Amino acid sequence: MTTSRREFLRNVSLAAASVAARSVPKRLPIAFSTLGCPAWPLPKILDFAVENAYAAVELRGLEGNLDLPSHPAFASDMLPQTLGSIDGHGLRIACVSSSASLDEAEPARRAGVLAEARRSIDLAASLRAPFVRVFGNNPGGNRPKSTDPQLPDRIVAGLQELGAYAGPKGVAVLLESHDSFTSSPALKDLLTRAASPHVGLLWDAFHTFNASGEEPEATVGELGPWIRHTHLKDGVPEAGKGRRYVLTGRGDVPVRRQVQALRKAGYAGLYCFEWEKVWHPEIEAPEIAIADYARVMGDYLS
Repeated sequence: MTTSRREFLRNVSLAAASVAARSVPKRLPIAFSTLGCPAWPLPKILDFAVENAYAAVELRGLEGNLDLPSHPAFASDMLPQTLGSIDGHGLRIACVSSSASLDEAEPARRAGVLAEARRSIDLAASLRAPFVRVFGNNPGGNRPKSTDPQLPDRIVAGLQELGAYAGPKGVAVLLESHDSFTSSPALKDLLTRAASPHVGLLWDAFHTFNASGEEPEATVGELGPWIRHTHLKDGVPEAGKGRRYVLTGRGDVPVRRQVQALRKAGYAGLYCFEWEKVWHPEIEAPEIAIADYARVMGDYLS
């Protein structure tokens, strides 16, 4: 259930006072997506980030609401308190992850998708977040994968249009490596054609490894200049179901090598944990998985 404005203001004040009263551990260049803690209110998210040495939080839904711009915490009258709480915790917003999918061809629906993305860009700007995530096509398997030869053209056009809107607001639009666009050649083609300093790549390293069979060093070698943000997670094969997510370092996804490849390439962004609890309620609780990721990444980044 969404928190009321009065409850939110009270919780923000209590959380800020709590943080001020205790020491803060040294931060790591890591973030976690709120996809992993769908029931947590913002004060709990911020507190947990601080307690586990995170530098940032990626917004992908809040308290069950995936339409982030409509959440009361981000309404104009609430925004100063929300920003004050984020700042008071010494945190930043890594990315606003929208559901916008640029494959849409039907004019009215496409206009709606682009309007949704612009709302997310506006929210990112108001939160001083540098990035907004968009998809190329078919997030979550909601539509069949398109074989339309004009699909890449629509994605490029969408990236260019949104990049032009986002740039003056200090925001970049990031295409996530996902669904039909996980291989380096396909992604490089889209990003090269978009040709915008306000367009980049959100590297979901799980998908380039699992769906396209790429080794992390090869992916970073090809796409490194565009990688601005990451999604990292681990998994193991599961008969009849593809893969099952597991705690970081317990599966066969080369997360350590993914991190090492980025560091060797001079990547200066965040290493973001995307624990898909919203879509997979059976996986470990956020209190376990998010804390564990911070511990493992402390080792990987040492």
